Amino acid sequence: MGVVIVGAGQAGFQTAVSLRSEGYDDSIILIGEEPGLPYQRPPLSKGFLAGKQEIESTALRPEGFYTSHRIDVIASERVTGIDRIGLQVELASGKRIPYDKVVLATGARVRKLPLQNHLLYLRDLCDAVEIKDRLDRCDSVRVIGGGFIGLEVAAAACSLGKAVTVVETQSRLMQRCVAPVVSEFYRELHAGHGVKVMLGETAIASRAADLSVAGIGVVPNVELASHAGLATANGIAVDEFLRTTDPAIFAIGDCAEYPNVFADARVRLESVQNAVDQAKCAAANIVGRSRPYRAVPWFWTDQFDAKLQMAGLSSGSDRTVLRGDLETRKFSVFYFKQHGLIGVDSINRPADHLAARRLLATAARITSDQAADEGFDLKSLV
Repeated sequence: MGVVIVGAGQAGFQTAVSLRSEGYDDSIILIGEEPGLPYQRPPLSKGFLAGKQEIESTALRPEGFYTSHRIDVIASERVTGIDRIGLQVELASGKRIPYDKVVLATGARVRKLPLQNHLLYLRDLCDAVEIKDRLDRCDSVRVIGGGFIGLEVAAAACSLGKAVTVVETQSRLMQRCVAPVVSEFYRELHAGHGVKVMLGETAIASRAADLSVAGIGVVPNVELASHAGLATANGIAVDEFLRTTDPAIFAIGDCAEYPNVFADARVRLESVQNAVDQAKCAAANIVGRSRPYRAVPWFWTDQFDAKLQMAGLSSGSDRTVLRGDLETRKFSVFYFKQHGLIGVDSINRPADHLAARRLLATAARITSDQAADEGFDLKSLV
């Protein structure tokens, strides 16, 4: 019967590719609700909005790739149910597809503000095309939300010469995931390019710009799993092998809540890295390799000429150490918890980022003095 993958985003696509790389020879069916072939999401809020990248370049692979790898892509179709007894997935069209294994890569949807119908949101290709079209015809942009997506949209709009205002309800930018020094760096970065940053602002109802875009987080798509009787919490619950409470069904990517060894807790991560690495792990487990998921989480965002690369999970840190010089716009922040390294944020310092991923992967011991000393070779600890 084969593997049915529900969701044709980065995680679903990578699962199909990895299954073939692992030598899986049975049927692979990739089902997505959006039209067209799988594509990359990161460029939508970066290069595409800024006019530096054509939408066609976001395609993950050309059509011929799927044919040559015997991956059947069903686009513009919604999976409405999973018959766990009969081992079939049910489609909105009424079709039923048998399976040996199912991989849920259902992703997440944007969190919306109530009674704000004038707001646009950026999640998929259609959203990006609409926002880009509106950007080309407007003079001013108001962005609700000072997280990654909101700030990337703000940077892209500003680079196009628009008057941009960012409204954030918290007291600093990206408060959920970075230290105050990083938040302040990005506030100054945006302000230096002419972006008006409003912190602690809750009055968002007014139409103070030609175009208003909101980026206030996402909600995991767990309904299909829940209706099938699978355990869900802040995502579809999976074990260390990415199996749901039904061993024939896996869940990966933005929709999956899994036991993270770096956080020592169950977490749900929203990143391309997590989607790709979990897909590879799930594929290995489907073919019987029994591989627990242990990948170091990492993230990135590009805004203007600053590239922030993050390794590990810094939430809960009790001490931060600065490496480098803020004035040079090249520095890293090391996060410690009970004297152990738990995360590193690097701005325009890719070598620090790569070293941090190795340090975290090997659980290498590093002191705060070593982290702060630019003369100390981080690679010597690995």
